[in-house]
Amino acid sequence: MDRSKLYRPFRTLLIANRGEIACRVIRTARAMGLRTVAVYSEADRDAMHVALADEAVLLGPARARDSYLNVERLIEAARKTGAEAVHPGYGFLSENAEFARACLDAGLVFVGPTAGMMTAMGSKSGSKELMEKAGVPLVPGYHGEAQDEATLSKAAEKIGFPVLVKASAGGGGRGMRIVRSAAELGVAIVSAKREALAAFGDDRMLIEKYVDNPRHIEVQVIGDSHGNLLSLFERECTLQRRHQKVIEEAPSPTLNAAQRETVCAAARKAAGAVNYVGAGTIEFVSDGKDVFFIEMNTRLQVEHPVTELITGIDLVEWQLRVAFGEALPLKQDEIRLNGHAVEARVYAENPTKNFMPSVGRISTWRLPAETGGLRIDAGYREGDAVSPYYDAMLAKMIAWGPTRDVAIERLNRGLEETDVRGIVTNIPFLSALMTHPKVWTNAVDTGFIERELAVLTQAAPAPGELELCAAVAAVVNEEQQAARAQANSPWQTFGWQPVGRRQRSFAFRVGHGVGHGPEQKISLNYGSGPSTLLIGERELAFTIAAKDGGFDLTLDGVKSSVAAVIDGHELYLRTRNGRFDLHWVDPFGGESEEHVGEDKIAAPLPGTVVAVLAEEGAKLDKGAPILTLEVMKMEQTLRAPYAGVLKSIKCKVGDIVQEGVELAVVEPAGD
Repeated sequence: MDRSKLYRPFRTLLIANRGEIACRVIRTARAMGLRTVAVYSEADRDAMHVALADEAVLLGPARARDSYLNVERLIEAARKTGAEAVHPGYGFLSENAEFARACLDAGLVFVGPTAGMMTAMGSKSGSKELMEKAGVPLVPGYHGEAQDEATLSKAAEKIGFPVLVKASAGGGGRGMRIVRSAAELGVAIVSAKREALAAFGDDRMLIEKYVDNPRHIEVQVIGDSHGNLLSLFERECTLQRRHQKVIEEAPSPTLNAAQRETVCAAARKAAGAVNYVGAGTIEFVSDGKDVFFIEMNTRLQVEHPVTELITGIDLVEWQLRVAFGEALPLKQDEIRLNGHAVEARVYAENPTKNFMPSVGRISTWRLPAETGGLRIDAGYREGDAVSPYYDAMLAKMIAWGPTRDVAIERLNRGLEETDVRGIVTNIPFLSALMTHPKVWTNAVDTGFIERELAVLTQAAPAPGELELCAAVAAVVNEEQQAARAQANSPWQTFGWQPVGRRQRSFAFRVGHGVGHGPEQKISLNYGSGPSTLLIGERELAFTIAAKDGGFDLTLDGVKSSVAAVIDGHELYLRTRNGRFDLHWVDPFGGESEEHVGEDKIAAPLPGTVVAVLAEEGAKLDKGAPILTLEVMKMEQTLRAPYAGVLKSIKCKVGDIVQEGVELAVVEPAGD
């Protein structure tokens, strides 16, 4: 045996990240025989990635700048644990050249490109200059050093509206604004700079022509230190919201074989301009005819699993092998495209409330088995807390199939079988998106979700006969389970009565809390003889058979599978007709009809006040902006609920405010 091939420059890997990507890297690293070290903030003490790693080091307080973004503490964590290498994941410091340089200075192997490559390609402005020299087609734009508002405004007017104001550093849609007129430009620049500085520590901007009805196509590349540079086909990431990718797939259903080779060759040329080493992504925008370079991400991407599923390549393993100094295992002509893969990002957010992030503890976490082409990369478990301090992504669900249609069908089934409670998620929104006819036929562009938002976030259908029967069955099933836990209880047999037959009435409303809308009533008849349910004049024979996560409900001989979660008087049901939230009306009274008025200008979640946009005493129209909070690394603007006068502002820029705290008072305009 050639023992030189077994040499590795490191045996212990520190993962400088959290959540799903930290868990993802840990699994591959451990499979390769490496010892793993996690890092965490005070908010993440009990996080999944901490439990998975061999060791874990506390970095500091919850805020990212005091923990995950603190370079000195990360380097010290590596020193304490004997880690010889650092994997940055994505986000946080993954594209930070100073961090890569600090790792090198500390004698650590950085699993990624060099600081010089990051500087050259990680900067959107710098990479455009390189691509221009290399002959790679660019979107018309400004990527100069001058960053004053006058220069940026002049550049925008020269390019012609609409334009895209975009942070030079980072990605994920942060620090990015579409501007359609000169009047909107000043506010957009200030807001984008502020958001970019908070997210990346860099507020430099570039301006480029906004391509209407665009498609977003990117190519995965990877290079080694032996001069090999490969492309691993392309991904389509056109389904976006606010420049944040929602659904990704590979290969692109938009490109034919010739176009695929053209864009992959352009990507290799782009990466070759800096003799790139490591994994990266070359991103392009297409107007339906031409493809233009927009940027390079010098890191692993959130959507890398779709590439892995169509190539059979573990990209994290290849990253680590490149970091070992090995040559890439395959040549370009040995990489095969097999089938199609689609990925959906599962977030803790409420699509019906403008995708407001949702925080809290996960009370139910039920995901389907990873079989039949389904893969799930998760960073949370049942019982975990979702905090307001970080990105709200919980997991990624990825499906592979021999064709695009099969992959979409498998993803849809996986989403349908996923139940996460305790927080609000975007799962119903993802299901609606993946079943939209235009998504199936690929008749979309990057503005599709915004245009179809009303359809994609419409209210769940009203509960029908099946759901009302299932609600009663859920209550009865839970009571049976509780009874079985008590030895010798006569209630272990459903419907037991010492004599005769009894009737029990139930009432439900749609929604949680006290619910809303009229009560929907149903009666349970039980005792001697078969149990039945009575809705109006219709009586249905029924039986229930408990199983993990719910029960089988048989109504008049038709069996249906029901998923159910009960929390006090709150019921969640999933039937063949969809997902339903119901409130079981207290049979002994005590329901409260009090609601928090939507006219209260209060913090929807814990966050930081980053801008006050109106002065006390100002007259406001309904919807006028009052102040901006930074929540989960995204900005949320609070607006006037009605026309009136801004009576008072109860906070200042820099304040850290808790959920529900009143921040401003608007006095309604008189009649």
